[in-house]
Amino acid sequence: MSGDWADSKLTDWWQREFTDGVDPEYTEQILPLIVDELGTAKRVLDVGAGEGQVARELAAVGVEVVGIDPFPAQVTEAVRRGGGPRYGLAEAAALPFADESFDAAVACLVFEHIDAVDEALAEVSRVLAPGGVFLFLLNHPLLQTPNSGWIDDQMLDPPEQYWRIGPYLVEQSSLEEVQKDVFVRFVHRPLSRYLNALAGTGLLLEQMHEPAPPPGFLAGAPEYFEADTVPRLLALRLVKQPSVRN
Repeated sequence: MSGDWADSKLTDWWQREFTDGVDPEYTEQILPLIVDELGTAKRVLDVGAGEGQVARELAAVGVEVVGIDPFPAQVTEAVRRGGGPRYGLAEAAALPFADESFDAAVACLVFEHIDAVDEALAEVSRVLAPGGVFLFLLNHPLLQTPNSGWIDDQMLDPPEQYWRIGPYLVEQSSLEEVQKDVFVRFVHRPLSRYLNALAGTGLLLEQMHEPAPPPGFLAGAPEYFEADTVPRLLALRLVKQPSVRN
């Protein structure tokens, strides 16, 4: 994962803009989806837990949750906010847990920032028990490709809006200024890159969700009248095959 995430400006930006109920995509869509999928699990690993909002949501319904993050500022804030989960400082590519320690794992909008993707996915598989579930949430790789975005073509009669897709098949990293002097590094990969790497670790796709943006997000983007037809989120439910032993 990029060292940019260690920057205090970036962690402050994340905690301010995406937690404590301020982001409708989390409150209306992401958190309910995660609880629906993993709310009956016994022990869940939250990979890239950040300040812990996913972990706290699962803990609130009785799940034992352990969250890891590579950046001290995020872990410190997660511990401060409490709510039941336990936290540790660790990279996704080097998880400090024994084989088959968890019956489920979740990574929420994390792997877009991880360079060592193969190693990280292998580690998730290693710590999952056979039959365990990995809930893998990404910014949609097709529709969030670099240089993708809304085109408002007023030259046509009638005017037309559509979503332009960038160079989807090209695996590449980019640095995005999300706020003045706050930069986030993203790594774009085609969906096949993820699915093939997951399958190579024994994690096979069981279900895929491409939900429309939630009402709260759409209410903030009225200028894009077709926004409800373009998913921003991709959620994959994967199951570790019983034949896999680490």
